[in-house]
Amino acid sequence: MSRRLPLLAALVAIGFLGLPATAQAPTRFETAEQARAALDAARLQQRNARARGERLERQAARGREASEKARAESAAMAARVQQAEAGIDAAEARLALANRQRLALDRELAQRRTPLVRLTGALQSMSRRPLALSALQPGSLRDLVYTRAVLDSTIPLVRERTAALRTDLDRAKRLESEARQALADRRDSEAALRERRKQLAALAEQERLKARQAAGGADREAQRALVLAEQAIDLDQLIGRLEAAGSLRERLAALPGPLPRPADPTSASVSAPASPLASATEPPARYQLPVAGEITAGFGEAGTSGQRQAGLALAARPRAQVVAPGAGRVVFAGPYRGYGRIVIVEHASGWTSLVTGLDTLDVAVGQDVTAGSPLGLAPARRGEVTLELRHGGEPVNPLDHLR
Repeated sequence: MSRRLPLLAALVAIGFLGLPATAQAPTRFETAEQARAALDAARLQQRNARARGERLERQAARGREASEKARAESAAMAARVQQAEAGIDAAEARLALANRQRLALDRELAQRRTPLVRLTGALQSMSRRPLALSALQPGSLRDLVYTRAVLDSTIPLVRERTAALRTDLDRAKRLESEARQALADRRDSEAALRERRKQLAALAEQERLKARQAAGGADREAQRALVLAEQAIDLDQLIGRLEAAGSLRERLAALPGPLPRPADPTSASVSAPASPLASATEPPARYQLPVAGEITAGFGEAGTSGQRQAGLALAARPRAQVVAPGAGRVVFAGPYRGYGRIVIVEHASGWTSLVTGLDTLDVAVGQDVTAGSPLGLAPARRGEVTLELRHGGEPVNPLDHLR
């Protein structure tokens, strides 16, 4: 019996050791369900960003024109940045889940700790009592026989409980391993993010320089956009004036050149103007959300002021990469009256996108962008980036046109 009890006590004591402490999980997850939902969303965003990056890299490799190739390369790098950001979100959600499960297991073990500690202490005390001393004391032999009978019935129960504790400890080790792996994945994603942001910043600067060199009137257009921003009463009026200017520019660009004088003026005829094709009203061929994040306010929802939401509000992680939702031309880029820095992209066929809530900008007025081209970064603190899609000045739900 004296040989079995120390071993038994050691097995039970294993269950009372504190579980190893892991790094603190992000506090933005109030429940395990929120963490699981965030993990699923981050993994989906990671897959989508990887697919976009691979598609844009293939497009850049096939590109013949230098400007088209450069835009595709810049958009591909922005997609890789968003992929790394989603990887960080996924690692943080995995870490939060592992820590929550570890703490729940620790609380469960604590509930079973007190009775087993008392039993183990009593058994160890009896095991240290010399057998000769038990024989000399009155009643000790009877107590010894009684103790042996109690032990014969108690030891199987203790063995059963220690087996359960060993299973729980194995589970705790797995949770610790998962948490450490999540931390390692987060560090790797953060390192990749820093490197890709450096490369993206260099590509974005090259794009801005090329845009200035290619468009001699870009400075005049930027000044005109600033004047319109100062004159506009609100954001709706600014977008309306920019759309009017864009429509005028499209009509002027579509005008035919001078027709040659006919040899016989009397036989000349004027053809009727062609009716617009159905494709002239189609939305952008590729359209995406400007930033990865949860939709906190949907299209048409009533805000605190009672006014209906004209677009989508997305919760962006700090310094998240913001990209162009569709191909087009930047007609405004700069700060505007409480909206932070905003970007207005003019698409074909009378479509316009407005992105607000940026902290830094990587584009300039007059610059051509493709779907996924970098526009800038979200603020350093977690906030909202909004997206509005309009056609002919009327707000349209962007979710209906995501491709």
